[in-house]
Amino acid sequence: MAATLRTPFTELAPPLSPEEALVEADRCLECGGPYAEAPCVVACPADVDVPGFVGAIARGEAERAAEIVWQENLLGGSCARVCPVEVLCAGACVLLHEGRDPIEIGRLQRYATDAGLAAGLPLRPPASRRRTGRVVVLGAGPAGLTCAGELAARGIEVTVVDERAEPGGLVRFAIAPYRQQREPLPAEAAALERLGVRFRLGTRVDSPQALRELLDGADALFLGVGMGADADVAYPGDELDGVWESLPFIETLKTGAPPAVEGRRVAVLGGGNTAVDVAVESARLGASEVTMIYRRTETEMPAYPHEVEQARAEGVSILFLASPVRFVGEREVRGVECVRMRLAEPDESGRRRPEPVPGSEFLLAADVVVKAIGRRPRSELLSWLEGVELAGGKVVVDGDFRTGNPKVYAAGDACNGGATVVEAVRGAKVAARAIAERLP
Repeated sequence: MAATLRTPFTELAPPLSPEEALVEADRCLECGGPYAEAPCVVACPADVDVPGFVGAIARGEAERAAEIVWQENLLGGSCARVCPVEVLCAGACVLLHEGRDPIEIGRLQRYATDAGLAAGLPLRPPASRRRTGRVVVLGAGPAGLTCAGELAARGIEVTVVDERAEPGGLVRFAIAPYRQQREPLPAEAAALERLGVRFRLGTRVDSPQALRELLDGADALFLGVGMGADADVAYPGDELDGVWESLPFIETLKTGAPPAVEGRRVAVLGGGNTAVDVAVESARLGASEVTMIYRRTETEMPAYPHEVEQARAEGVSILFLASPVRFVGEREVRGVECVRMRLAEPDESGRRRPEPVPGSEFLLAADVVVKAIGRRPRSELLSWLEGVELAGGKVVVDGDFRTGNPKVYAAGDACNGGATVVEAVRGAKVAARAIAERLP
């Protein structure tokens, strides 16, 4: 039976009121000028004119601020909620380096784009002319939506194909609720449609022939397929009730009928940002204990340091230098047998390689276990395209995000193995520009 939320999932960065936005925007020093970009702009992968849109808010021009954001980032509303601004734009704020609080750039960008979407503003002005080329975008995640929007804004016919019934990819279905309660993606997708993007949703491309038909019917194909399901790491006891993969766990949370964790002991396997999301949401759902299990030390954790601190602030414990061996229980999981680890020489990732300490096994009591240890690349799908090279399951691209097949481009998680939404936006913008340059 689904648990009842003990407290609402309050967002970490709730929306600003108009009064709060004006006060916050007025703090901005409006750095930069004709000879040097502001540090916050340099730190933004999407090249958003931060001083420009913040200045517009300070003048009371929220809708103009939205237009400035959309000039560089068509998914500015989504990025405003999920970007790790602490290590990007806000982390580069001059005020921070003066010992003051940085400008809350993410919340101001949300304020601007929310105002623009509510007013029904177009994301971009209409294209000056229609182009004759036709592009198919496979995948309706942030990379696919960005590429499609950039092409449509240039007057190019573009169709987005995705297996889900709604666009958005993992941003819509796998971002933890405490990061974004009111998702802007439905409004952003509707605005993309008004820009000229066509959608073929609920369409599975599950055979080489189906993929070839997409390619043959277009002048260019953009791959925005992201990563696949959770990494296929099996442990004895996987079949026990209470053992979850991270993506189904978060997607279930977002349906409003979260997993039953209240009063239970939750173990989360992994040290990345998804593991943090699962741990924080479990704590907010009222779990009696939440423990993250990570096989290296805090120094090697993939999660951002501010995310780790947030987890601790929510009451999450982190067990370092430990690795799961098996899940124990009869019908329901009752614990995770772990082994202590020690760090040896660095592996190919540059991080020190963990190795088990013989005879150090121990049992961690747990009623719910969530595996958050990465996702699988879509290697089979990608291998169906002639000329598309894979390295470690990731698509190999050049500086224009073009693959070895001159008609095929790719960006986002399919290329980088899983990074930020704004990195997907950046790559898709470059790819769209390159595609537009080669079309008539």
